[in-house]
Parts: sequence; structure tokens; C-alpha cells
Amino acid sequence: MNSHNQKEKLVPFLASLCLFFAAIENAIPKPLPFLRLGLTNLPVILALFLIPKKKILLLVVFKILAQGIISGTLFSYVILFSAGSSFASALAMMGLYSLCKKSVEKTATNERKLFSVSAVGISLFGSLAGTLAQLVLARFILFGENIKYIAPVLLVSGLITGLLLGCFAELFMQKSLWFKKRIEQRLQEKSK
Repeated sequence: MNSHNQKEKLVPFLASLCLFFAAIENAIPKPLPFLRLGLTNLPVILALFLIPKKKILLLVVFKILAQGIISGTLFSYVILFSAGSSFASALAMMGLYSLCKKSVEKTATNERKLFSVSAVGISLFGSLAGTLAQLVLARFILFGENIKYIAPVLLVSGLITGLLLGCFAELFMQKSLWFKKRIEQRLQEKSK
């Protein structure tokens, strides 16, 4: 199987992971409706390193649909929170990744990394952007000025879950043979 076919299969594979993680996340009790672990962001974080930006946005659409179907909120106002948070998070993560991705300055004797960003930093940045998007939406749709009472809880929980998810993603990327093989294939394609 050629690398193009494998790359085309990554979006459905990562989308199925979003569906799987949405099911797990839905089974975990939440003290407040907007508090989520953000497990469905893991495939999006991995996608930053594996697939082009346009396909990442397609993956985000699948992620939103998966969350809506699993939680039963697809046709309710809650989907607005999911969509707003997911797109804000994905765009922030894509922006940070593009800004700080590993760029290499080649010299005659060595290669030097100029910029680098970890999955932890990407996850935290995405979590902050997603939480801020939820707060803005909650202010205008539900809480009005009273958003100030729930904002600290959402920001702290977003920070904690973003950190934990980022640590898990970083560990996965370092230990996974599957992930390393996909990265090697992508680097080979870029060098052609």
C-alpha cells in the first residue's frame, strides 16, 4: 500500500478515535455540563503532526458530530458550545504548531532546531482557547454577567485537563511505534 493511501486512511482512523473517546468521556459523570476531560482532543493533537491543516479541520467536524451523537446533543444548543470550543481549540493548536513547529537550519556539519513545541504546550494552548470560546458563548447564550462565577472553575479545570492530556499525548508520541512510523513516512514524503 502506498503512502498516499495510508495518509488518506488517517482521517477516518482519527475520527473513529474521536468517536471512541467521546463514548468514554460521555460515560464519566460530570459535576457541571460543560466540564469535560477533552479526550476527543487527543486525535486532533496527533493529527497536527500527521496530516495537512485542511484535513485537521475535517477531523474537527467529525469530532463535533461524534460528541453530539454520543451525548445526544447534536440537535440542541449544546452543540454550539462543542463546535465553538472545538474550532477555537483546533485553530489555536494549529496556529501554535505552525508558528513553533520544528524548523531545521541545515549547515554543512550539523542540523540545529530553531523552534520546537511539545504536545503539552499545544494541548494547554488549545485547552485555553476552547475554554475561552465556551465562556464567551456561555455569557451570551446562558449566563450573561453571571459567567464570572463559573469562569474560574472552567479555566482551572481546562488547565488541569489540558496539562494531563498533553502529557499523555507527549508520552504516546514518544513511545508509540505506530506514531513514529507515520512521522517517518511524512518526513520521507516531504523530502521527495
